[in-house]
Amino acid sequence: MNNNLVDNFLNFLENDKKLSNNTLQSYNRDIKLYGNYLDAHNMNAIEGTENSIKEYFTELKSEGKADSTISRNLASLRSFYQYLYKNKIVSEDPTSHIESPKITRKPPKILSTEQVELLLNQPKCVDLKGYRDKAMLELVYATGIRVTELISLDLDDLDLDASSIKCTTHGKERIIPIGSIANSALTDYLNKARKSMLKDEDDQALFVNVNGKRLTRQGFWKIIKQYKNQADIDVDITPHTLRHSFAMHLLENGAELRAIQEMLGHSDISSTQVYAQMEQDRIKTMYMKSHPRA
Repeated sequence: MNNNLVDNFLNFLENDKKLSNNTLQSYNRDIKLYGNYLDAHNMNAIEGTENSIKEYFTELKSEGKADSTISRNLASLRSFYQYLYKNKIVSEDPTSHIESPKITRKPPKILSTEQVELLLNQPKCVDLKGYRDKAMLELVYATGIRVTELISLDLDDLDLDASSIKCTTHGKERIIPIGSIANSALTDYLNKARKSMLKDEDDQALFVNVNGKRLTRQGFWKIIKQYKNQADIDVDITPHTLRHSFAMHLLENGAELRAIQEMLGHSDISSTQVYAQMEQDRIKTMYMKSHPRA
């Protein structure tokens, strides 16, 4: 694989498409994995054909890769070859007629309000880390923001007087309200912990790790896992589980789907409609169990 081609493509995605660092890393992994396959077959990206790409996906399938993984790889390679084609590096896009595998999407995992309460009550405000973790968990559930958005927050993205935060993703800005409990937890964190945790007092990161630097995705995942185990909750919990639970609990309590879409930052309402479908299924199940003539 020609590393210069990959580097130029990634620079294009970063500078022109304004993709996040995590998305760039995903593209990089997918394309380099494909590059390893080409190298093993004495080929380069420019020589890639529809058949060679299909054979590559067949090999991924034989290794036990899920359809969702293969679909993501195809999306990465499609973007890569479209870039090469537009820049006249290849004469045609070999991915143009390759269909993505059909994926059966599993419904998102939703915590009950009791499970959320149990999880959010785990951090104890007896030390710096406790104040920080309490503020983070309350904020994620209060707003439904993604973990990348959480760790990217700066001080000036938080407006405690207005009880809101500002999130900027892919150049699009949205303002999300926060509730009184999250507001209180954030106030305590700012007043009693953050300054003492900072390594550089000029650092604008809202949440920092024990080394005083901006918290990472991996750091927050470990925090979620720690408190999930501590609470003895018997379902798998990821940062996205809290995002799904935020949306579903809002819907169950009468929030409009469009408002939920806006708070989640979904560009397409179809991404939000999965929660409405889940709620309809729940009501139907309850009806079938409860109505005497069902």
